[in-house]
Amino acid sequence: MTSPYGLQGRDAGLKGRCAVVTGATRGIGHAVARQLAAAGVRVCVTARDAEEVRRTAAELGGVGVAGSVADPDHLRAVVDLTLREFGRVDVIVNNAATNQPYGPLMDVDPTAWRDAFTTNVEAPLRLVQCAWRAWMREHGGTVVNVCTEGAAHVGPHVGAYGTSKAALLHLTQQLAGELAPRVRVNSVSPGLVRTEMARFVWEPGEDELAAGMPLGRIGEPEDVARAVVWLASDAAEWVTGADLLVDGGTRVRAAGTATGYAIHERLRSRGTATP
Repeated sequence: MTSPYGLQGRDAGLKGRCAVVTGATRGIGHAVARQLAAAGVRVCVTARDAEEVRRTAAELGGVGVAGSVADPDHLRAVVDLTLREFGRVDVIVNNAATNQPYGPLMDVDPTAWRDAFTTNVEAPLRLVQCAWRAWMREHGGTVVNVCTEGAAHVGPHVGAYGTSKAALLHLTQQLAGELAPRVRVNSVSPGLVRTEMARFVWEPGEDELAAGMPLGRIGEPEDVARAVVWLASDAAEWVTGADLLVDGGTRVRAAGTATGYAIHERLRSRGTATP
């Protein structure tokens, strides 16, 4: 039997479980929430826009609460809602992120730098803490953090984003060690994916970028979502502390490929503007 999300054989133990997905109304987060729901998971979605949260929750037959992951009270409310409505919290997907501040690190405002780490590193930790205390410490669970292929190298104007995501990679491994064996903690690192946040990179000259990638195209949110669902499932029951690279093979090419130069030039040409 083939499951709706591409796993072979048993249903991978996801049916009847409950998940929280942050940043779940657009892009990768939306694709993750949809594929989890298709696998029989009851989903609590969260994002900033209340109307988008309402619409996404209705689409998936789940629940949702609007707010910022940078707000600890919001994170507690998300876990409380999930437990109240579903009675359990089995899966956490930390997808919400910011790519600001954008520009050279020598020009970065310290407050904006701290805000990036609050959203990209502190919020995932706080949400896992809430889920651990409320459910996972006694019952177990899985956590998947959405990082980035860019955390492995430097790039113009994305130093705050890349550094915070590199910290999230280390946090993933640290939590995997501390929470084992009850909770598995892994991450995915997407390459260039067709999302609004990355539109300024992929939209101009997409064909040129795709031609330089080993698999011949830029990524789609569903490519990353399938990896997240696999890591959250029992099909990955002996995997923890891992980072799954989902980049169409970009990293296997030398750093000086046409694709690498094209992406970096688009970042440079962007200057300090907001992507």
